[in-house]
Amino acid sequence: MKGNIPVLFVSGQSLAAAWENSLLELYSKGIRIHTEYDKPDDPLSLDSTMMVCIEAPQSEPRIHRAFPGGLDFLEEYRQEVVEGIKDHWIRDPKNLEDKRWEYTYHERLFSYRVPSQPQPIDQIAYIAEKLSQKPFSRRAQAVTWKVWEDINIYDPACLQSIWCRIMPGEEDVWTLNMNVRFRSNDAYEAAFMNMFALVSLQEKIAELVAEKSGRAVAVGRYVHLADSYHIYGTRIEDFKSRFLSQIERRTFEERTWTMEFAQMIFDEAKEKIAEKVKEQTEKYL
Repeated sequence: MKGNIPVLFVSGQSLAAAWENSLLELYSKGIRIHTEYDKPDDPLSLDSTMMVCIEAPQSEPRIHRAFPGGLDFLEEYRQEVVEGIKDHWIRDPKNLEDKRWEYTYHERLFSYRVPSQPQPIDQIAYIAEKLSQKPFSRRAQAVTWKVWEDINIYDPACLQSIWCRIMPGEEDVWTLNMNVRFRSNDAYEAAFMNMFALVSLQEKIAELVAEKSGRAVAVGRYVHLADSYHIYGTRIEDFKSRFLSQIERRTFEERTWTMEFAQMIFDEAKEKIAEKVKEQTEKYL
């Protein structure tokens, strides 16, 4: 029907396969639309509502070589989301002169602050505690949106929520399923890193539930829902030359890396990441 935003669904066994499938589906069936960030002569963006199901998030190959950014940056982003290495960069909302960040996902998930509450809320700890007691609960979720702040800031959170539930798996081992929802997700330049970091968070939640319950907890399927899953018009030519050209010239194995390969680079990058964050912190503070 004319005027409808297309609703698309893809799946893949691995993260690399699912992300690749999502971009091909978006390129094939997405619509053209303006964004709030467009300059007068910018081409229209490609957009859809997208659901991506990663059937086995820990399966290989996990990493797609066409995501924009290096492996060292991917590890830095994972640490930002899962370990909170940049939470101290968040500005004081009462200080209009403070030019630091509006938020981090880690801060919103692990230290969610509400004006009426004296202490921040660790929503990830809540999820782990809830599922260790009631694995079938539908209430194990965390949110990021702060309506009293985010409707008036320049860069509000794109990730909106995560939701987890446990099902019995092989040999009755608990299996942690996770859904995430984005209001807006840059499919080409950000989605792969988002998925990679959030699967790492899924692994962390599974470990926390296992610790609290005394049960083995496996990582189950991961579902990534984006209300707006898009490629900016100014990036479409780069997408064609960098991503689509690989599809035509290389096999899937040649387009991807395994975690075994990437982990060596991640480990080598950790010291540099710590030094980089330290230098940037001194600049911010």
